[in-house]
Amino acid sequence: LFTNIKYNLSVYCGKNLATVFFSEERIIFMQKPCVDYTKLRPGNIGTEQFRHVLLLLFWPAFGLLFGFLERGSTVEKYYPVHCALDDIIPFCEWFFIPYMFWFVFLIGTLAYTFFYDVEVFRKMMYFIIFTYGVTIVIYMFFPTCQELRPGEFLRDNFLTRAVADFYEFDTNTNVCPSIHVLGSFAAMFALWDCKKLQKPAWKIAAFAAAVAISVSTVFVKQHSVIDVAAALPLCLIGYYFAFIKHRKRTAELQTAAAE
Repeated sequence: LFTNIKYNLSVYCGKNLATVFFSEERIIFMQKPCVDYTKLRPGNIGTEQFRHVLLLLFWPAFGLLFGFLERGSTVEKYYPVHCALDDIIPFCEWFFIPYMFWFVFLIGTLAYTFFYDVEVFRKMMYFIIFTYGVTIVIYMFFPTCQELRPGEFLRDNFLTRAVADFYEFDTNTNVCPSIHVLGSFAAMFALWDCKKLQKPAWKIAAFAAAVAISVSTVFVKQHSVIDVAAALPLCLIGYYFAFIKHRKRTAELQTAAAE
């Protein structure tokens, strides 16, 4: 009897804890945006309330420049990126799933912070502008490529066919450092900084997503291990300037205001 009571109590508590957890998560994603964008007009976009919207202009500028480097410019020589570890790592089509999840992870984080945490949105965009900007300069003066893609796939399934189609669309040039890694860590750092997402579960999930995406780049043979390694110090520098230094500056301003 005691065992049955203990079991029923644990099940009851577990269900209620789960209900509370998922209720809290629903509240997070059903809250009102922190900025009323219905009031946004060309005349007030430079105000403190809406100035962060201008940061979005980076994306078309970056897209045009990156597209020009990829398909519009003439490069005399690309430098192949390769290391011995690349030959040991096998191609695995299952990693194409986290590889493509990068788009959801990055865009989803940008959208969430844009509507629900503008301060973090600014930090994330500063991180992206810095790291992507440095990367574009590297691509311009040190154009790289990778020659790791398999000539044929050992298996024929939906994922290998999807990878083959992606190979047709995406070039194998301008790969070091990896933009996939930079974007993944931009999203991870932003989610870590969100006030509403401070539970350990959210932080672990963001970290796992960033790591899975970064690792996937070498298993689908889109990047060398060197590309991933080259992106990591750039991420750390970007994190310092966009998040840590910004946090310190904000704390100093708050202290000065209090005095």
